[in-house]
Amino acid sequence: MTDNIYKNTPQNMEKAAAIIKNGGLVAFPTETVYGLGANVYNAQAVAAIFAAKQRPHFDPLISHIAEVDFLKEYAATDARVFALAKRFWPGPLTFVLKRVEENPAIDLACSGLRTLTVRMPRHPMALELIRKSGVPIVAPSANKYQSVSPTTAQHVADGLGDKVDMILDGGPCAVGVESTILDLTGPQVVMLRAGGTAKEDIEEFLGEEVLFSAGNPDLPSAPGQLLRHYAPRNVLRINVVRPDKDEYFIGFGKIDGDINLSPRGDVKEAAGNLFAYLRLADSSATRGKIAVAPVPRNGLGLAINDRLKRASYK
Repeated sequence: MTDNIYKNTPQNMEKAAAIIKNGGLVAFPTETVYGLGANVYNAQAVAAIFAAKQRPHFDPLISHIAEVDFLKEYAATDARVFALAKRFWPGPLTFVLKRVEENPAIDLACSGLRTLTVRMPRHPMALELIRKSGVPIVAPSANKYQSVSPTTAQHVADGLGDKVDMILDGGPCAVGVESTILDLTGPQVVMLRAGGTAKEDIEEFLGEEVLFSAGNPDLPSAPGQLLRHYAPRNVLRINVVRPDKDEYFIGFGKIDGDINLSPRGDVKEAAGNLFAYLRLADSSATRGKIAVAPVPRNGLGLAINDRLKRASYK
């Protein structure tokens, strides 16, 4: 294990907060995946994120906050925004909101857009780091651009190595797929990315249909809209019932394989295992291809299918 991974102790948390304050990069756990964090107001630190991930500057980043009241100073809000925040935060739900003022310090994090993306993570280590740092922490997934997202500290170390000043270890991520993203800038709520909060739960709370938009992959308004993303090195085939001999097969439910996302057919369990199992399949020395069994699209299955579709895009 790399020397750059640190256990969750008060001393290490203070060290991580100091790194954020001083313009460094800290990888930390959230309930979804591990994030690569920097001070949102420090343009050089944000630029270091893009450089470490080899991520294009047109792909905006999500800011993480620890207090709902901070939204008033950070973005244009209304009663609907606060109602959703009260119901689903902290948790895997991100809002796209209009920026409250022209603040050039966050232009890079927002990819120059007049909107920003923000959420409050549920992981206690993430919340503590944000509070101790005293600033919103912009944090995309802590992996190289378009590769499989990390759900353990070791995944971060394997992908980014010494490009990160510090990796805080919080164990495996519970949800396992990135947050759901909602565009709240207009009268209709629009889902821009399926994720850790189910579409059905949002619609039940709002009492209205949530529209879905895949966005523009050439000019994304939120993370996760590129056609190819979350991709393993090897060729990936999806919705497979009978794999070829040269394919490492990831099963689901009654369709078994070399490994099974959820033998009992639970999409929440499958989401938690998805990225770790893609990494395992990708490291198979005996087979150079990957196949995944069909996963239903209900609940977190919508997010799983979104990730697999983008991961298999040629």
